[in-house]
Amino acid sequence: MKELIEYVLQFGNLNQQQIDFISKKAKESAFQKDEYFVEAGKVLRQVGFIVEGVFRICYYNNKGEEITRYFVDENHLLFSPYENEPFTEYVQAATDCKLIVFSNQDWKEISNTIVGWEAIMQKIIQKALVEKLDRRSPLVAQDATTRYLMFMEKFPSVANRVPLSYIASYLGITQQSLSRIRKNIR
Repeated sequence: MKELIEYVLQFGNLNQQQIDFISKKAKESAFQKDEYFVEAGKVLRQVGFIVEGVFRICYYNNKGEEITRYFVDENHLLFSPYENEPFTEYVQAATDCKLIVFSNQDWKEISNTIVGWEAIMQKIIQKALVEKLDRRSPLVAQDATTRYLMFMEKFPSVANRVPLSYIASYLGITQQSLSRIRKNIR
């Protein structure tokens, strides 16, 4: 719980009563590697804060190939910006993960009770969007080796924790190509 409170306090102020209120609504949860936080086509019924581990956002293309679109690691929220809309992608644990979770109802209650909570959440969402663009945009136009080096720079805590197949998929290359690139860089 301490990790979540420290994270939120970077974006705004909370008094002890508000912190206690949030803490009462929170539950700890664990996800095993390969377990889904939410599946495509389903509505997300909870908000999660990653305390430990890495999730990946993935989908299947029209050939049935699994494509990793993004990685989300510690000190990030997993939530749906669109209430009651089904997800179009899978959110899957790429490693064993520990989270602090809130039901959507409890999250809404926090939002309705704590003055300034919406402003804090807007700052968190803004930061996440900037990070997402920063981590994703440059990868599109680069050659495979440059994409891998940029991945290592942008996701240093992820690279040695998730399967190479996920990284290759994220980079848009085969696992064999990734192995060759890694071998040539060493």
